[in-house]
Amino acid sequence: MKFSFPVPAHTEPPPELLRPPRGSYIAFTLLVAVVFNLVSLPDLISQVKPDFVALIIVYWSLHSPYRLGYIVVWLLGLVMDIASGAWFGQHALTYTLLLYLSTVFQRRITMFPLIYQVFHVGTLLLVIQLVTPVLRLMGDEDFPGFPYFLPTLIGALLWPLVITSLRAPMRQVTDQTPA
Repeated sequence: MKFSFPVPAHTEPPPELLRPPRGSYIAFTLLVAVVFNLVSLPDLISQVKPDFVALIIVYWSLHSPYRLGYIVVWLLGLVMDIASGAWFGQHALTYTLLLYLSTVFQRRITMFPLIYQVFHVGTLLLVIQLVTPVLRLMGDEDFPGFPYFLPTLIGALLWPLVITSLRAPMRQVTDQTPA
């Protein structure tokens, strides 16, 4: 008498094998993100352009925690402050806060499927984007309005593309020929 176990109809694919990222690759992705942030675009597009540096910081803090340090992120924020003409320390504060929050919630976010990660990353981006108007409201400036938060939505929607594009160079080629 033969016993066989039922095979589930839906089986998950095996987890993707990725090589550990090199420090030079992390630095390159951050440099490309800074360039994307600083590229001048028409007004309509620049108003909804997400903060690419923030997306890359979230990616590396989630998928390779402890490779980015707070000092590196803070200095990167100061560079963005100087380059964009923002209040000195504004990006440094928000990027450092983003690194902290994404490191704290790293295990929680990475255990979810990609579609749910979009909501978590959107929440992280929203939290750091709320810091700037709060600081400016304390400095007697006006509330920027709700279109100010469109880059957060766009950044969250770009999250699957960010993951796919940053993982591509780290994929290991596996031999799929049957033995």
